[in-house]
Amino acid sequence: MYEPIRTKSVHSTMAGTTSDFPHRSREEELDIQLAGHLAALLAVTDELRALTPSADLDTAAERLAAQVARLRGGRTPLRAAPTATGEPGVLHRRAHTLAGRALVVAASRADTAVAILTAERMDAHGAATAAAEPAGPKEFSPAH
Repeated sequence: MYEPIRTKSVHSTMAGTTSDFPHRSREEELDIQLAGHLAALLAVTDELRALTPSADLDTAAERLAAQVARLRGGRTPLRAAPTATGEPGVLHRRAHTLAGRALVVAASRADTAVAILTAERMDAHGAATAAAEPAGPKEFSPAH
């Protein structure tokens, strides 16, 4: 009624068997994930540099690029030319979120250098976001 299986299974279910496809260690997976978060943060930082040039953003971009290269085995990250469009407040919020994600991964892999860098970036982008937003709702005072 059923035809017998003629080929070896692609799924290895037995302990101790080796497979033909490569596996990555947890550290390698975390390195890949962290490099991706830092590369995304670098892209947003480059966009911010085009909109609001500053020495702080220039330094941050250099440090981020160096960390991405380190995590990728010396390969420098590709960097697109910034478009100089967009709203700085939105970009600062996005950068803050990306730095937070990178900080979580850096902490889980105990990468102190990246943890410090991303915490600094979170502070900087948080401060920029707070400065760009209005001070809060204005109180209503009816005219007499």
